[in-house]
Amino acid sequence: MDWKNLPGSGGSVEDRRGSGGLPGGGIAVGGIGGLIIALIALFFGIDPSVILGGGDGGTTQTQPQTQPKTPSGTTTPATDESYQFVKKIMGSTDVVWGSIFKQAGRTYTNPTLVLYTRGTQSGCGTANSAVGPFYCPQDNKVYLDTSFFSMMKSQLGGGGDFAYSYVIAHEVGHHVQNELGIADQVERKQRAARSEAESNSYSVRMELQADCFAGVWANKVQSQVNLTQTDVQEAIKTAQAIGDDNLQRQAQGGVVPDSFTHGTSQQRVKWLTTGLKSGDPNQCDTFSVAYNQL
Repeated sequence: MDWKNLPGSGGSVEDRRGSGGLPGGGIAVGGIGGLIIALIALFFGIDPSVILGGGDGGTTQTQPQTQPKTPSGTTTPATDESYQFVKKIMGSTDVVWGSIFKQAGRTYTNPTLVLYTRGTQSGCGTANSAVGPFYCPQDNKVYLDTSFFSMMKSQLGGGGDFAYSYVIAHEVGHHVQNELGIADQVERKQRAARSEAESNSYSVRMELQADCFAGVWANKVQSQVNLTQTDVQEAIKTAQAIGDDNLQRQAQGGVVPDSFTHGTSQQRVKWLTTGLKSGDPNQCDTFSVAYNQL
């Protein structure tokens, strides 16, 4: 993937790296095996209690890294390759979604990506390295700890520029949902839900739609970045690795479908590739599909 060929001069990136972060922290989970799974879960916005099933066992504390490495293996100068990479990804999502919204007679507000180390404050509360990439609708910002790509590569056994791009584009997909009012509608549905399983089902639909929106972005830029099948497989491998069923199976040897919040490996791959093949956000309507057909 030739990411330097992406359209746009670069998106809005707020570089908070090296600012000292937040003291203390860490998350207690059952056993070292559970710790690894929980970290993976948190890096993709998944509630670790869902994956670990509230299991017993000893607890282990993990502290945020103080000097995480970037994808290029360097630390944090504003001109490093990681900074340029995320800036180009964000800039290209601005161009793609700005154009799609304009065609629909709407105005798209560009989000900002915040790079940080150890911890920082967001409009949605405190973020640290255990939280992982997330979108905060309160301030229209995507938050990304610089240790994430290294953790993604070591713990998920994969990585690559397009896989990293997919994760960022997924979070931007949540911003698109916020811009369209989808997030507010889902929140109202969840408040009115009669059970936790029903509430979780709306979360699954939201996450799968964000995967599809990430695919739409990729479709629009694929010719410019010379996207290859190898690149696509990297993202697919990531989508498979972070499916709720895969994570639960690794953590507890079985799955509890009613507790899924992000979708199965198969579903995440399906919706990512739906967006990638179609390039049409209208094909990403995960809310009008029967739940068992997602």
